[in-house]
Amino acid sequence: MPIKDFLTWGGGGLFLLLTLVQIAPVKINPWSAIARWVGKAINGDVLDKLGKVEARLEKHIQNDDERDADMHRARILQFNTELLREKKHTEEDFNEIFYNINCYERYCRDHPNYQNGRAVHAIANIGRVYDDRLKKHDFL
Repeated sequence: MPIKDFLTWGGGGLFLLLTLVQIAPVKINPWSAIARWVGKAINGDVLDKLGKVEARLEKHIQNDDERDADMHRARILQFNTELLREKKHTEEDFNEIFYNINCYERYCRDHPNYQNGRAVHAIANIGRVYDDRLKKHDFL
């Protein structure tokens, strides 16, 4: 058998075999595997750069979320300082600070490595003052 006939029949036979394996209910997907391999070979550099960009983006998102938690905590501490100086607030002011407290506590709960516990007494005091104002009906 000449090499030309061997390559013709061999190539055709290989094509037929791979197609049958692709269609058969077997979990082997040769065409998909070949396409994936070719895609990785062509786009390898782009995939590496994309991975680096994703890592940097994830770090930026983490920093932004932490900055938001810091801002909620700062607002909580500021509001508590105003209460300690006996500044009156409206009920809406308290509702807004409770929103900040909920956001801050949710972030602390979801991120156990975040430095927490720096507003515990301020949050407790805000709740106590709100309860007193609610009983006396003396919001601003």
